[in-house]
Amino acid sequence: MSEIEVVALPDVYGTHREIPRTYVERKGVDDVFVDALSRKRHITIYGSSKQGKTCLRKHCLREDDYVDVICNNKWTLAHINQAILKKIGYSVEQGKSKSIEGNYKLGLKVSGEVSIPHLQKAGIEFTAEKGGKDTTSSTTQVKFEIDAGDPNDVIAALKAINFTKFIILDDFHYLPIETQKDFAVALKAFHEMSDLTFIVVGVWKEENRLSLYNGDLTGRTIAVDADQWTREELEKVILRGQKPLNITWDRGFVDTLLDRASESIYIVQEVCYRACERAKVFETQRLNHMIGGDIDVSQMIKDVVDEDGGRYRDVLHSFADGFQDTNYDMYRWVLYPVLTASAEDLDTGLRYKYIRERIDERHPSAPVNAGNISQALKSVQNLQIKKAMKPFLFDYDSTNLRLRVVDRRFLLWLLNQDRSELLDAIDLPTTQEPPSNPRPA
Repeated sequence: MSEIEVVALPDVYGTHREIPRTYVERKGVDDVFVDALSRKRHITIYGSSKQGKTCLRKHCLREDDYVDVICNNKWTLAHINQAILKKIGYSVEQGKSKSIEGNYKLGLKVSGEVSIPHLQKAGIEFTAEKGGKDTTSSTTQVKFEIDAGDPNDVIAALKAINFTKFIILDDFHYLPIETQKDFAVALKAFHEMSDLTFIVVGVWKEENRLSLYNGDLTGRTIAVDADQWTREELEKVILRGQKPLNITWDRGFVDTLLDRASESIYIVQEVCYRACERAKVFETQRLNHMIGGDIDVSQMIKDVVDEDGGRYRDVLHSFADGFQDTNYDMYRWVLYPVLTASAEDLDTGLRYKYIRERIDERHPSAPVNAGNISQALKSVQNLQIKKAMKPFLFDYDSTNLRLRVVDRRFLLWLLNQDRSELLDAIDLPTTQEPPSNPRPA
């Protein structure tokens, strides 16, 4: 009789750094991504927080297929390019000269096989040590300077070492908006002048976000929506863990979890993990265990989301404060329709018209100037970047004029809160009657 493979619980359920044993390929997600990889177009993987974006690309790509860069909320376009060059093996330092824009150029150094003609064609001066000559290749050390803000220079540097891997930009949504726009412009140059493919990963619900920043990217990018999980796919995730752990889930547990998880793969994985812990199943069992029949699934979900309750309250306060004090106090009032809407409406998105109507119902200076509301909504992402809110709670779709919640745990947390208490905590009205002493505009 062969030995039973012993699998640890964290390799099956819960939050993972690597691909879990319960990974499920989704029709319309995995297949779209794999097809996009072969089409030499840039790819965006988008969706809510903790919905499987990272697992998707790790499952579909080998580790040696790509380099991965984690974006920072203080980066410029030059910082992005510098991080890419470091990742692929260049030694980077501040150069001795400045670019036309007044920024210091990057000094690059690389050892190995270097294709000199690409540097010559781009007009980049270089030095090749230990006998390096102007031949088609050099196996010695090459030094040169480039303008990291110029995609032409960066492309030449990548071509010089025959770089062909995918470049993944993770947490793209944390970049300053201006940097995102600058990158969208640079991306067209990468598409036209190289065979390189970028994979941009971000938390938003808008399919054409990069094209919105640069219309020239239309037809040059493919978007993959990693947010949506069907009930059948989530059920497969739950049941796929039975064999490696040698357990059987109670049918009532499975159905209740699927009913109340709000299509969140994070909630499904975490509740299954905790249910196994409660049953003292930490690895593969010698004898099959039935699990879940005695568990209050609703309470367990509440326990999971309540762990973030303190952070959610802090984020709401910080968001309400906005960038600075203003007469209309718009960011505080943007939260009024959010905190009084149903979870279903928040999931599909609150339309601009609805938000404006709800604010005007209660704002002391109603009717509020439409431009103020529109500007506040368009700056929702910038505010969260400035306040270092991680992960984001909200995203505004400028194309479809919808404000959406992009953290499903927040939706579940909100369902279990006293809305009046939340409104009162950030100085918003808790009743439906209009204020008795309206404040002048």
